Amino acid sequence: MSPARLDPPSVLRLFRHALCGTFAAAGLLAAAVHAASPWSVRDFGATGDGRTLDTAAVNAAITAAAAAGGGTVEFPAGEYLCHSIRLKSHITLHLGAGATLIAADPPKPGEPGGYDLAEPNPWNQYQDFGHSHWHNSLIWGEDLDGVSILGPGRIYGRGLSRGNGRVSRPVGAPPPPPVDGLPADVLAADGAFEFPPRPDLVPGPFNYPNARDTLPDGTANKAIALKNCRNVILRDFSVLHGGHFAILATGVDNLTIDNLLIDTNRDGIDIDACSNVRVSNTSVNSPWDDGICLKASHALGYARACENITIVNCFVSGFDEGTLLDGTRRRTWVTRGGPHGRIKLGTEAGGGFRNITIANCVFEHCRGLALEQVDGGVLEDIAITNITMREVQNAPLFIRLGARLRRPDTTEPGPVRRILVSNLVAQDVAPEHGILIAGLAGHRIEDVVLENIMLQFRGGGTAAQAAREVPEMAKAYPDPYEFGTLPSWGLFARHVANLQVRGLQLRVIAPDARPAVLLEDVAGARFGDTLLDTFPGVPAWSLKDVTGLHARDTTGLAEGDMPPVGARVMR
Repeated sequence: MSPARLDPPSVLRLFRHALCGTFAAAGLLAAAVHAASPWSVRDFGATGDGRTLDTAAVNAAITAAAAAGGGTVEFPAGEYLCHSIRLKSHITLHLGAGATLIAADPPKPGEPGGYDLAEPNPWNQYQDFGHSHWHNSLIWGEDLDGVSILGPGRIYGRGLSRGNGRVSRPVGAPPPPPVDGLPADVLAADGAFEFPPRPDLVPGPFNYPNARDTLPDGTANKAIALKNCRNVILRDFSVLHGGHFAILATGVDNLTIDNLLIDTNRDGIDIDACSNVRVSNTSVNSPWDDGICLKASHALGYARACENITIVNCFVSGFDEGTLLDGTRRRTWVTRGGPHGRIKLGTEAGGGFRNITIANCVFEHCRGLALEQVDGGVLEDIAITNITMREVQNAPLFIRLGARLRRPDTTEPGPVRRILVSNLVAQDVAPEHGILIAGLAGHRIEDVVLENIMLQFRGGGTAAQAAREVPEMAKAYPDPYEFGTLPSWGLFARHVANLQVRGLQLRVIAPDARPAVLLEDVAGARFGDTLLDTFPGVPAWSLKDVTGLHARDTTGLAEGDMPPVGARVMR
C-alpha cells in the first residue's frame, strides 16, 4: 500500500509503530501523515463524548501533523474533555461547528495527573503566578512559529482555576453575599482550597511569590497560553469561563486575534510584551477583571515593550458571566469599583508601551479606558478614537503615572507622553470620577490632547466631596477607585504639562456641588470650545498651581491667558 492511499486509521497504526521504533524510515511516516491531513482527532481515538478524557488522542494528532511538517488538526462536532494540549509549530487547531473543547477538572488534592506543571521561572517575584507560567493551561505553546486556532467552535474552561484555588465557581454561580455592606471579592471566594505552608517560597519586595499565589500541581488557570511565539492567528471561536486568562500571549510577535467572542470569569485577553498585534472584531465580557489588557511584565526575564498594537472594532462589557453569549446581558452581580470589562494598558508595565492605536470600540456596563504606567517604563505615542461608552462604572478615561516600580533595578518613574484621545462619547457615568489624569510631583504626564469628547455624568456630588484632598498614592495599585470620590465631577488633572482640550462637553444629570474641572500643578493647558454644566453658587473650575492656561469659548473662563497661580475661579 502506497503512503498516498493510506486512510487515517492506517496512518494511526503506522504512527504508533513509529513511536515504538519499528519503522526506521521517518520519511514514510511523514508522507503518510501528509496524505491524510487534515487530521481528525477522532481518527486518533478521541471520543468527543464529554465524559472520556481525550487529551492523549488530541496530542497524538498534533504530533502526527507536526511530523509531516505541519497540518490542520480537526475537531468535528462533539465535546472533547482534555487536560493540557501542547501546540507545535505549523499546526492549526480547527474547532468545527458544534465542537466544544472542555477543560477537564483537575485531580483532587494529593492525586497525580491533570494539567502540565507550571514551569520554573526565576523572575516570578515581579508578577503574579498567572503571568509567570504558561504550561499549566488547557492549550499552550512555547517557541513556536506559524500556529493557529480557528473556529467556529468553542473552548469551555469548566475545570480551570481563576488563580487562587483548585477550580473556580461554575458559570452562573452567584458570588458570596456582601460582607459589612460591601460586595464580596469573588476572586477570594473561588472554590475552597487550603493553602499549605510553603517555606520554600520567599516573597520578594512585591509579595510574590507566596503560598496564596500558587496553584496545586495538576491545576490549570488559562484557556490559551503562548510564550515566545511568532506568526499566530486566533480567529472565529468563542471562549466561555476561561480562568485567570482566557488568552495570555507573552513575547509573541505577529499576532492576529479576530472575531472572537469571550465570556469569562477573569481576564479576557492579555497581550504581554508583544509586538505587531492586531485585535479586531472581538467581544469580551469579563465582569470580574479586564477585557482586553496590554501589559509589559518581567515574566520573560528582561524588559520588553508592548508595541505596534491595534485594537479596533471591539466590544467590552461587564455583564454577568455567560449572559453575553446567551444574549440576556444581565446586570445582577456587583464588585468593588463596579464590574471591570474594560480596555486597559497595565498594570504590569516595566517594559513599556509604544505605538498603540485603539479605535471604533464600544464599552457597556464596565469600567472606562485605562492607560497606566507605574513600573518605570515608557507609555508614549498612543492614539485613541471613536469610542462609545454606556453605564460607565468609574473614570471613562484614566491616565496614570505612578511609582510602584515593579521591575528590577528601577528607581524612577518612566515618562507618559504623546497621548491623543478623540471622538469619545460616554453616557451614564458613575459620579465618583470624571476624566482622571494623574502624574506625580516632579514627573508630569506630558502632551495629552482631548478632542471632541461628550460625557454625561450622574451627578449628586457634595460640598464635602468638593473640599476633599486627594492623596498622591504614588505606589498604590493604579485604579480610579483607589483615589476615592474626586473633588470634581468632570475632569481632574494633576501634575500634567501641555494639556490641550478642544470640543469638550461635560453634562450632569443631577445637580453636583463639586466643580466640573479641577487642575493642580498643570502647566501650559489650553481649553477651547469647552461647554460645562453649572449650578448656582458652585465654582465651575478649581485651579491650583496652574500656569500658562489659555481659554477660548470655555464656560467659566474669560478669553485669553489666565489665571494667576493659585486662583480659584468661579463660574
